[in-house]
Amino acid sequence: MFVLFVCFWLHPAISAAQQVLDRSYWERSAKEDLAASLQMTLNMNVAKNVIIFVGDGMGPNTVTAARIYRAGESSYLFWEKFPHVGAVKTYNNNKQVPDSASTATAMFTGVKTNQNMLGLDATVNEFDCDSSLREEFRLKSIGRLAQEAGKSTGIVTTTRITHATPAAMYAKSAHRDWECDNSIPASASKCKDIGRQLIEDLPGKDFNVIMGGGRQILKTNSTDLPEDPIVMKKSCVRTDGSNLIKEWADDKAARGLRYAVAENTKGLRDVDVEKTDYLLGIFANDHMAYEYKRDTSDAGMPSLKEMTITALNILKKNDNGFLLMVEGGLIDKAHHIGKARVSLVEVLGFNDAINATMKLLQENGIEGETLVVVTSDHSHTLTISGYPTRGNSILGLADVSKVDGMPYTTLGYANSGKENYHYAVLNGSVVREDPSKVDTKSFEYGAQAAVLQDENKHGGNDVFVYAKGPFAHLFHNMHEQNYITAVIKYAARLGEFQDIDKEPSSSSFLQPSSATVIMSLTIVISLLNLNKFNIS
Repeated sequence: MFVLFVCFWLHPAISAAQQVLDRSYWERSAKEDLAASLQMTLNMNVAKNVIIFVGDGMGPNTVTAARIYRAGESSYLFWEKFPHVGAVKTYNNNKQVPDSASTATAMFTGVKTNQNMLGLDATVNEFDCDSSLREEFRLKSIGRLAQEAGKSTGIVTTTRITHATPAAMYAKSAHRDWECDNSIPASASKCKDIGRQLIEDLPGKDFNVIMGGGRQILKTNSTDLPEDPIVMKKSCVRTDGSNLIKEWADDKAARGLRYAVAENTKGLRDVDVEKTDYLLGIFANDHMAYEYKRDTSDAGMPSLKEMTITALNILKKNDNGFLLMVEGGLIDKAHHIGKARVSLVEVLGFNDAINATMKLLQENGIEGETLVVVTSDHSHTLTISGYPTRGNSILGLADVSKVDGMPYTTLGYANSGKENYHYAVLNGSVVREDPSKVDTKSFEYGAQAAVLQDENKHGGNDVFVYAKGPFAHLFHNMHEQNYITAVIKYAARLGEFQDIDKEPSSSSFLQPSSATVIMSLTIVISLLNLNKFNIS
């Protein structure tokens, strides 16, 4: 039966008739799942290392669609087999449906804030430079807390390194778009742009690893290299004459640190991780290329997987441990332009990076001391409609409308840009395009949207959080998004929890409760009872 399951998992193209499994399969598979769950133990060790993976815009429907796209309905993405799962509410202080800056601030600082804000509490309003400079409103990220604890730190992304999610790890800005000097309004001249904050200020200047795109943010007039034509939009371009990449290298040299700079795949592969403690890899002027279009040659851009593994090989040398944030940022960008298949491929690249990470942790014997968290900052308006036959391509047709007699696709968007608006006026009536006459499986196809917008907007869904490692069980029900920070700080003994093991008053807080003891006894009894099923 196990062989049958593996074959089914690897071959999504098996016909619907071949996918029918008898009742004994489902009964046994449920018992096997139950047995594995009952054998699960709680890891109560201090987390020496923390890795947080953020799939930007990777809401529940995106995860489901990517799973089916990859290997069929009964398959799993790698992180979906993590032992602990919870959910988080993504609204921010002033919006039901948030942006990435406010949600990343919640995840990395433990405080929910206003739309478009980075590293500042909700006291500061959008564009208020003066208030953003007041120390009492500025928030400390888990990246800085990890540095204060002597850990190595890093950020890896497929977006600009100054984009909203990575920027929330280091920047304090009254608007997420203030990425370079050219985007700072005259009224905010006292405020430092996000690129300069990364290179000049803490915690950015002390990150051991920085990898992503955004060369034109860091280096004046860096617009000469070819870019991916379907990246959503260009960001600002630095015009103040500075070269922050050189400034980063000069700083490391002045401090006698071992460092390297990489600008393409070959440059990254040439880095001697054993002799490098600081790495700056900037691989694109703007965002990095979508995975399906990425130049895989030495002159091209590395994959998220390769960046992540290189980062880990540098960070893991620290005896005090490390904290790494990895963002699959183009999942979101592809959704914004309504290209569902592009987004799903980005999810699979994200999946590859997580899979490779867990293998590296196992091979180095540090899996048990590493808290790994996989989550999303927010959702998108991707929909999955009924009722396609099992085994049908997730990019294909779902059914035929009983109202207009026209087929429709399984995937769609509640709102999106003009390429997703497949309606026209014919003889005075609005008619829908027949998707059976176009290639809905193309990377360029924009899945049908109900409402015409300039782009697909974010969704307000709750998102999942998957965890493995020390104190991963603290993710167990519906949580506020800022709770992610609290768990990371507690698990790794950062910030206010750094001395908790030394405090006598904390003993009752740290010791298993009576409920935990009862649960453990119940597990033992249940395992004994499972012997009746001959489950090993």
